[in-house]
Amino acid sequence: MTEAIRALGQPPAVTVIGEALIDLVQLGTPGDYRARPGGSPFNVAVGLARLGHRTALMARLAGNSFGRMLSAHAAAEGIDLAYAPSAAEPTTLAVVSMDTEGRASYDFYLDGTADWQWTEAETALVPPDTAVLHFGSVASWTPPADDHIHSAVQRLHAAGTTLISYDPNIRPLLLGDPEHGRQAVERSIGLAHLVKASREDVEWLYPGTPIEKIAAHWTDLGALLVVITDGPDGAHVFPSGAGDFSRAGRKVAVVDTVGAGDAFTAGLLGALLRHGLDTPGTLATADPDVLTIVVDDAVLVSSLTCERLGADPPTALPRPHLSAQTPLAVTDLAFTDRTGTGSPTPQPPQPVKN
Repeated sequence: MTEAIRALGQPPAVTVIGEALIDLVQLGTPGDYRARPGGSPFNVAVGLARLGHRTALMARLAGNSFGRMLSAHAAAEGIDLAYAPSAAEPTTLAVVSMDTEGRASYDFYLDGTADWQWTEAETALVPPDTAVLHFGSVASWTPPADDHIHSAVQRLHAAGTTLISYDPNIRPLLLGDPEHGRQAVERSIGLAHLVKASREDVEWLYPGTPIEKIAAHWTDLGALLVVITDGPDGAHVFPSGAGDFSRAGRKVAVVDTVGAGDAFTAGLLGALLRHGLDTPGTLATADPDVLTIVVDDAVLVSSLTCERLGADPPTALPRPHLSAQTPLAVTDLAFTDRTGTGSPTPQPPQPVKN
C-alpha cells in the first residue's frame, strides 16, 4: 500500500505511536503550574504537522478533561486521530520542573493510566499509507504497551518499505538502571532505520563510553543513521556507510528545553521527507551533503522551540518560490498565537544569533 501511495504522487504520510500526556509546567511562582499537552510522541506529531506533513497519531486518549484537551489540540493541528483509540483509563501526568538554565526534569504519575494499556488489536491498526513510522519514549519500554508496540513495528520492519524512526527518550527514574535500559532500547534499535538520542540518554545508558563507540554499536544492531543531539553544541551524525560528522548548535535566548528534542526529531523527519529520503533504501544511500542540510534544519527547529514556554515548535510558512529541498531559514518559520478562539495567527520568531 505504501508503494502504491508513493506511485500516485501523494505526499508521504507519517505515523507516530506512543504516549500523549499532560505536562504540568512550573511557572514563576512556587506551586504554580500550567497544564500543556505533551509526551514525546505527541510533541513529534505536532511538530511534523506544523512543518506541513501529513501526520497520524496513534495514542490512547482518555475521555477525561485532560484527554479531551489532548484530542482537541491534536485536531486543531490537523493531526489524523482516526487510529487513536479511546481509553477508559485516566491521562498520564508529568510534572515538569526547571533548573536555573531552563533544563527540564520530570516526575511522572502513570500508574494505571491510558498510555500503557495498548492491546494487540489497537496496535495492529497502523494506517495503511504510513511511509514513515516514528516510535519511542516511555511507551516503547513500559509494559504492557512495549510488547504490543514492538510487535507492530516488527511487522512494518519485516515488510521493508516503511522507514522506521526511534527515539528512546530516556527517563532514568522510570527505567531504574542502565542495564535494564540498554536491553529495552537495543531491542527497539534492532528494528529502527533512524535512531535519534541525546547525549544525556547515551551517557546514562553506556556510562564512560564514547558516543562514537555507542553509535557504531547501534549501526551494528541495524540502524542506518544515528543522530546524537548535544544541547547547545548541536548534533553528531553517524551514517552506517560513511564518515561521521557534527553540526553546530545555534545561540538562542532559552526559556526552557521542554520539547526541544521532540522538535529536533520533527525537524529531522520533516527534512528527510522533503529530500525524498523516506524509505530504508534512500536513507541508506543518502548523500552526506544532504544529511548536513537535514540536520541543520533539525537544529534550527529545535533551537527556536527553546525560546518558547513548553513544547511549542514553529510552523513552516509557505515557500512557493523555493524548492522543497532548500534549507530552512529563520524567516521560513513562525510561531502561532493559539490563545484565542479564532484561527492561529503566525508570529515571527525571535532573532537567532548565528
